[in-house]
Amino acid sequence: MPVVTRHIGLSLGADICWPLAFEQILQDSRLRLRLGRETVEFACERVPLKPFLLEPGCKYDVVVDRLTHWFKLQREWIKKSVLMDDLYVYNNPWSVQSYEKHSSYCAMAALGMPIPRTAMLPQKSYDQVDDLDHTLQNYAELFELGPIGDALGYPAFLKPYDGGGWRGVSKVDDAEALGKAYDESGTDLMHLQAAVKDYDLFVRAVGIGPQVRVMKYDPSAPLHERYTVERDFVDDVQRQWIVDTCLTINTFFGWDFNSCELLSRDSVFHPIDFANPCPDSQVNSIHYHWPWYVLSNLKWALFNAATRRPMRKTLDFEPYYRIAAGAEPYADKLQAYARIARERLAADEFAAFDAEHFGPLEEAAWAWFRSDRCREAIRRKVGNLYPAHEVDEFTDRFHSLVLQSVEELAATSGRN
Repeated sequence: MPVVTRHIGLSLGADICWPLAFEQILQDSRLRLRLGRETVEFACERVPLKPFLLEPGCKYDVVVDRLTHWFKLQREWIKKSVLMDDLYVYNNPWSVQSYEKHSSYCAMAALGMPIPRTAMLPQKSYDQVDDLDHTLQNYAELFELGPIGDALGYPAFLKPYDGGGWRGVSKVDDAEALGKAYDESGTDLMHLQAAVKDYDLFVRAVGIGPQVRVMKYDPSAPLHERYTVERDFVDDVQRQWIVDTCLTINTFFGWDFNSCELLSRDSVFHPIDFANPCPDSQVNSIHYHWPWYVLSNLKWALFNAATRRPMRKTLDFEPYYRIAAGAEPYADKLQAYARIARERLAADEFAAFDAEHFGPLEEAAWAWFRSDRCREAIRRKVGNLYPAHEVDEFTDRFHSLVLQSVEELAATSGRN
């Protein structure tokens, strides 16, 4: 039986802790999968940044990309490799480049999702370019900001249309605050979005392929406490609604790894921020949830590499829009969107593959998370962020939460 090696590349920026976990757990698992007439092994390495020819040639079967949303060289290499070498990458680089928060709001509102009312505002100021003065003098209409704020209501949020790490976000409680924030927005093109008043729950759902983690989030807490450890804060119907929303968004835009924020009011979940195809994966913020992130990331990468699953190079919106055009209630439409999503993500095939092949991977993961190597990886991340006198305290804190999560995950999986 021939032995073949599938190659996984990690395209990284400032990531420290999760790549160590990914690499070491994969190595410890010593996975050798009998698939048809082949025995499949895996190799993993970090993808370097270097010149490349616009010619076929890519050693990787799958690339886990954490860089191309801002680093142009890597994005263009990945585009070349997808088009010429059938590389599977998550996420679709053209979609990441093109579909910012503005486009995602428009598309999901068109599908019927309860997106808060949002207005786009002209830039407050502009970088000087040729023909700018002529264009503005002839076509830019004077407008009053106050009536727009009144129409949406207060409080509201003024934020850049393309988003990114809470950059430039202002909560405005009245017309005076709106005017001041807008005056300070500079050359950013801005959205003004109505707040979901009196919401009773803030949820973050992260999808990695067909796997979804639903987390209760507290934006008022310090960064290291925002992702709470609560697990039974929604019922089964609500959880399925959140999962279906997350998978619909991800597959619509071709994103394998993306997070979705939702606010619940009167049992209606309003998506407010869901163009995040490079979600936070660092132990200092997601701590308790970090083992799930790492293991789910490994499983999805290995499944795609092992099966040589082809990447969907183009985005096909039409099946979603045909459903949206129907007269059915939104709840029925969401279920139909989610069926498309699960088909596109080969959810049933993945579940069967997981059950048959990933026992050794889980065993290696539980052992690694319980090891000193895990604690050292956590310490390296903490040491990069925290002052020296706090490193021991926060290393212990995050490691304790990781161990708590691992015991619960291992007990649930039955592979402990």
